[in-house]
Amino acid sequence: MPVTHPIILSPAQARVLGALVEKEVTTPDYYPLSLNALVNACNQLTNREPVMHLDDEEAHLALRRLEDLGLAGRARGADSRVAKYEHWLGEAFNFTRAETALICVLLLRGPQTPGELRNRTERLHRFEEVGDVLAGLQKLMEREPPLAAVLPRQPGTKESRYAHLLSGEVEAAAFIEAPKSSNVVPFPEQNSRLVQLEAAVEELKREVAILNKRIDDLFGD
Repeated sequence: MPVTHPIILSPAQARVLGALVEKEVTTPDYYPLSLNALVNACNQLTNREPVMHLDDEEAHLALRRLEDLGLAGRARGADSRVAKYEHWLGEAFNFTRAETALICVLLLRGPQTPGELRNRTERLHRFEEVGDVLAGLQKLMEREPPLAAVLPRQPGTKESRYAHLLSGEVEAAAFIEAPKSSNVVPFPEQNSRLVQLEAAVEELKREVAILNKRIDDLFGD
């Protein structure tokens, strides 16, 4: 069923969805994915910003929410003893291949310039020129509700960055305020060193939160 309402995905849900979309194209022989393969895809050290460390439970919880939203879930009709998982973006949005590639890379790597998107979608869909990327982004922005937005150009940069809105309108606003805020998910800002430091801080926070939850589960009533 087509999605006609705003979607708010958590970082884990966005990563799981993006990984499923990517692997359908790049490793079709192993798609749909087992939970273990999906977790490995989510936690790749390359082509992921920021790098995440999801465990099986976190990925499974993300899948349950994505299934509720009609975006992904257990593979339908899969003849296997091991549970396999797939995305349903085709049913939800009727994307073109260009739109699918763009939303996938935005989910996996955060806000990017059209030039970055052209290079990073190469394995998913070939854009002949940056103008084709811009046309695809425009289609995403014209959807109802919009699925992408252009962000204010950072000082000293020549190109604006674009972000997906599958994690909500607040996400785009957060990027604008990022220099003033310390609790947003890190994305490229003024320089790579700052981004790396912010990513490290956010990763530590995430790991502490996971450890605290496990301690509560062990010693709670």
